[in-house]
Amino acid sequence: MEGRLVTVFGGSGFLGRYVVQRLADRGDRIRSAGRRPQEALFLKPLGEVGQIHTVQANIRDDASVERAIADADAVVNLVGILAETGKQKFAALQGEGAGRIARLAKQHGVKALVQMSAIGADENSPAAYARSKARGEALVREHFPEATILRPSIVFGPEDDFFNRFAKMARMAPALPLISGQSRFQPVYVGDVADAVRAALDPDSPARGKTYELGGPRTYTFEELLKLMLKEIMIKRPLVSIPMPIAKLQAQLLQFLPNPPLTPDQLKMLARDNVVADDAVTLEDLGITPTPLEAILGEYLEHYRPRGQFAKPSAH
Repeated sequence: MEGRLVTVFGGSGFLGRYVVQRLADRGDRIRSAGRRPQEALFLKPLGEVGQIHTVQANIRDDASVERAIADADAVVNLVGILAETGKQKFAALQGEGAGRIARLAKQHGVKALVQMSAIGADENSPAAYARSKARGEALVREHFPEATILRPSIVFGPEDDFFNRFAKMARMAPALPLISGQSRFQPVYVGDVADAVRAALDPDSPARGKTYELGGPRTYTFEELLKLMLKEIMIKRPLVSIPMPIAKLQAQLLQFLPNPPLTPDQLKMLARDNVVADDAVTLEDLGITPTPLEAILGEYLEHYRPRGQFAKPSAH
């Protein structure tokens, strides 16, 4: 393969598989770096023989990161977690880990770096997740000033953990919980975010050194998103508002589950709007037209319908 070598940290994740495919389609060689490379072998068929390979890397360790970026022309960091478990802490991964990648990428002569952050990244946020994202951005800017930082809102797509989770819940539960139902979100299609990564890595990209906020063409309240999801899966469920004191108590208990549906930190994030700022540079500035949520959602939620793909919801 003659294309550039791009190391993608977190290449096996939900967003990562789309980024890897976009880069492979362009002819880049991709090195997917993660803690368990055997779980990323499904990426290989996304490119030609030998175009995509996987390596072990732990972004908490300098030597591990150095091996993963050796000889790379560009680096993409997609590593992120929604809840802390064991040694996987917000500060270590989304803060110091992002800074480590940027520092070593600069030392090893990497030409371009894309850092995936999130709308809401704020060093003064009450949520540890958002503070760690802001810390990661600051360290990336310190070590690799010309990096491109991308801040998406909720990312949706076939493997997402948002709509799929609530759709599964709707099939089993008699009602859906509604917490901070009027908080606003601007869901962005995973393919558009992957296109933004690819655009930022173009050799003549104007994105170098900039921070982009990525959102879809519409904003929705949390309540509106749940109603839209229920319409797509053709299941009727009441939405039950959960008072914040009760939600906090539930989150305190649920956070200890292996894959917690709600944590106290997530509750703090839910209480804040998650939309693109009025003065932000956006997908359109990268030449990307945002994909409407309604154009995609039904395509991957249809198997949750009572009659699966044979059931068709009414027109929007």
